[in-house]
Amino acid sequence: MLIGLVTKNGILIVEYANHIRDRGADKMHAAVEASSMRLRPILMTSLAMIFGALPIALSLGAASTSRMPLGIVIVGGIIFSLVLSLFIVPVIYTFISRRKVKEDGAITKLDE
Repeated sequence: MLIGLVTKNGILIVEYANHIRDRGADKMHAAVEASSMRLRPILMTSLAMIFGALPIALSLGAASTSRMPLGIVIVGGIIFSLVLSLFIVPVIYTFISRRKVKEDGAITKLDE
């Protein structure tokens, strides 16, 4: 579940950053803009999952003390994946993304 959430959030950011780069922006500006534009959907998804797992983590209900460690791991993992998605994915994108190449093979923009 946590791997799927990080993957989905990373795809949202990278897809939008590529869209911004297609309009001519450099990769640093594209990564920052994509992260800020996709902040709301990422926060909404993560917070919905956190609030869904919160009753398990807080041990609410009958005989739920045995499931409390699982809830704590889920909530902690979602918070960690949120930080990973919002800060680490854009940084890695700026290091790994390549120069833009036209369909005929010519380089259109060199990034610093």
